[in-house]
Amino acid sequence: MSTTDWVVLFCTLLLIVAYGVYKSKGIRNIDGYLLGNKSLPWYHVALSVMATQASAITFLSAPGLAYSSGMSFVQFYFGLPLAMIVLSISFVPMFHRLRVFTAYEFLEKRFDVRTRAFTAFLFLVQRGLSTGITIYAPAIILSSILQINVVYTTLFIGTLVVLYTVYGGTKAVSYTQLLQMAIIFGGLVTAGVLVIYMLPQDIGLMKALHIAGKSGKANAIDLSFDWNNQYTLWSGLIGGFFLQLSYFGTDQSQVGRYLTGSSIRDSRIGLLMNGLLKVPMQFSILLIGILVFAFYQYNTPPIFFNKYELHKIEQSSYAAQVDELKAEHKQIFDEKQEQIHRLTEALDREEEAVISDVREQLQQADMRAKEIRKDLVTLMQENDALADTNDNNYIFLTFVTENFPRGLIGLLVAIVFMASMGATASAINSLASTTVIDIYKRFVSKTGTERGYLSASRIFTFVWGIFCVIIALYASKLGNLLEAVNILGSLFYGTILGIFIVAFYVKRAGGRAVLAAAILTEIMVVSFWWFDVMAFLWLNLVGCMGVVLFALLFQGRRDYRATQSSRKSAQTG
Repeated sequence: MSTTDWVVLFCTLLLIVAYGVYKSKGIRNIDGYLLGNKSLPWYHVALSVMATQASAITFLSAPGLAYSSGMSFVQFYFGLPLAMIVLSISFVPMFHRLRVFTAYEFLEKRFDVRTRAFTAFLFLVQRGLSTGITIYAPAIILSSILQINVVYTTLFIGTLVVLYTVYGGTKAVSYTQLLQMAIIFGGLVTAGVLVIYMLPQDIGLMKALHIAGKSGKANAIDLSFDWNNQYTLWSGLIGGFFLQLSYFGTDQSQVGRYLTGSSIRDSRIGLLMNGLLKVPMQFSILLIGILVFAFYQYNTPPIFFNKYELHKIEQSSYAAQVDELKAEHKQIFDEKQEQIHRLTEALDREEEAVISDVREQLQQADMRAKEIRKDLVTLMQENDALADTNDNNYIFLTFVTENFPRGLIGLLVAIVFMASMGATASAINSLASTTVIDIYKRFVSKTGTERGYLSASRIFTFVWGIFCVIIALYASKLGNLLEAVNILGSLFYGTILGIFIVAFYVKRAGGRAVLAAAILTEIMVVSFWWFDVMAFLWLNLVGCMGVVLFALLFQGRRDYRATQSSRKSAQTG
């Protein structure tokens, strides 16, 4: 990056942090620190909810996922609007009416303290691990730009986010997210326009999409019903619905965002606006990845997008072999360009026979290119067993840093940083609030003062921040970060949602039956994932329905035993 880019980057980050600290000054109690005194309007709630979900992973990994696999991931969000409607009708008024700090307080009132503690524990494990992944995403950016080890950049990013979250609490998080999302939307529009502008003059938006489609990248909708297919219309509508319902309805990182609303109406409108805007936003981000793919059909792509790892192998004893692979890679690209030009002409003339032939030629070239990359990865692993050999998360970053004009590179890198800061700060704040309210205040210090709980909140914010940074240091082994964080969520969200569904709608079930059902279901969900029984989105449905059915079964058995015992007592008497 140029000096101008660095100035834009640091000025933008400084503005965000300073604004959040300024807006959060004067916090005197735990209500202000954890819930912002429930004073925020609906548009604050909407943008804060979106910013919490749209981490750097969204803007870094989603274009790379579209580049590699196409548009199918957009189906993941098809259940979101329906989930927002259900939450607005049921969960939001319930939480507001009970005046709770966390979603899990309600479970003790409905069941018992053990169910509350177990559910809070599941959330803390899942959210703590996921937050580590969101910290790692922007660390990749600094690592790639500065050509230094990602460990150092992870420590820097983690420290920056933890410090301003510890100081300002949820109010700092919410106000910074408002400004972040405004800049993010502007940056995404700019990125999309620039990608189209940099395509060849005779290749417009529609023709670029045609080329991507003929290469198998425009597969936005899959109507097949296959348990092992990760992204289909049905897995998105059904599995995605249960995942989103659990995430927004029971995950404190989101519940804490809409509990800051000044009224039930503000919280509801905020959630509904998120449901309306999220799918188009995600579609646009994936579309940018498709356009980047089209761009690299006319411009030579790197043989490996992670510059740091590529530079290491180029400077090793394997340098000569790497040069040979790069030469083969360039030759394949030159051959592909001839086919792409044939495809462009065939599309203009609507020559289906030529188009079919070109598709076959391109598929063969892509298979050869994958073999070359596979050979390169093998060399990397031989050179360094700890090398990060998955470069999917570096695709969009490489495109931006190598092709965008000065100043805009810094702005777009700042967007990814801000997305990470917003999502990470929300998550750390929710981890601290759950720990203080559901563990510390409930079991350790039941008669503490407001000042004491405020101090404890800041301490636990710092502790969880350190934990998440440690997890981030190991996140490079997880492949595509966007998929990794959603797979991790699917291991826990279904069970947590099932507990809340029973709490709201199955009045006859008691605490013991629900706790036993939740433990059994969680073991079953993890087993299904471990043995690869089904695609991960379906685990949310399995988890939710498992808890409900097992709770009914266990409660029915308890009721039957109680009835039999009563009869025996009556007969004896």
